[in-house]
Amino acid sequence: MKTIKSICVFCGSSESVDDGYKVVATELGRAIGKKGIDLVYGGASIGLMGCVARGVHEEKGKVIGILPEFFRTKDIEYLDADELIVTKDMRERKAKMDDRSDAFIVLPGGIGTLEEAIEILSMRQLKLSNKPLVFINTDGFYDKLNETFSSMIEHKFAKENIRNIYAMTPDPKSALEYIFNSPLAGDA
Repeated sequence: MKTIKSICVFCGSSESVDDGYKVVATELGRAIGKKGIDLVYGGASIGLMGCVARGVHEEKGKVIGILPEFFRTKDIEYLDADELIVTKDMRERKAKMDDRSDAFIVLPGGIGTLEEAIEILSMRQLKLSNKPLVFINTDGFYDKLNETFSSMIEHKFAKENIRNIYAMTPDPKSALEYIFNSPLAGDA
């Protein structure tokens, strides 16, 4: 079985979200850092992104930020990242995140977070990737997404087996358990 050495976390960068989301993001970062797993993420210092990165660093873990050039003008990059990779655009950013990661965790976020997660889900469905993918459903944030997946299955736009290519968990501990116990991790 392949050892998970790095986990990519997709999450929001909004500072306006309830503190509960930030607490969970920090908890996830600390758990990743404690396990000695590298964090690969969007490179920002704000929102849940910043919370995850700082949580990893609190436990002396390694943070690899990947952000597109145009984000540098916003002064949001996490300057304490152990490695900060600047890409020409969002597509190159996602490719680098995929290349540098052995698994994916999705925290709550906006359109960008959802787009990143759905791309990985699509790659898994097409058997172009077998890296574990897990959503952390903080306070039921992804309940409606689960309903959308059910609707896709019900209306025959997707098969029931799409449920086998990702997990939906309530917290960081169970998300990491899923990743480390996933038979898919052995083939990643």
